[in-house]
Amino acid sequence: MRGMHLQMAPAEEVKIVRCTRGAIFDVIVDCRPGSATFGTWEAFYLNEDNHDAVYVPKGFAHGFQALATRTEVFYHISQFHDPECARSFHYLDKDIGISWPKPVSVVSPKDKKAMAFATCSAEFQE
Repeated sequence: MRGMHLQMAPAEEVKIVRCTRGAIFDVIVDCRPGSATFGTWEAFYLNEDNHDAVYVPKGFAHGFQALATRTEVFYHISQFHDPECARSFHYLDKDIGISWPKPVSVVSPKDKKAMAFATCSAEFQE
């Protein structure tokens, strides 16, 4: 599991995400204040056979769940990572309600400690 993460201004980023080996359940969440779809999510199945890619616009959080062993994910990102602008919210946040296809078994300590969407989204409004 790679939890829901994004970069805030001034380091907002656009991403293109592909799965080059294995398979993933790829999720984006609209974190743009005032958007009609704020706080909603959409998911895509990416795998080495379908060659699909997901465009993640500025203001959207991104996360994914590996569905196969030895999965590889390729990101093309428009900005350098800025730790001061990095934000994340918990992948099981009840306000968002993402329906992950498998039970979550491996998560980084950072993603386990991610804040609630309501707390994180307060920063989007600033």
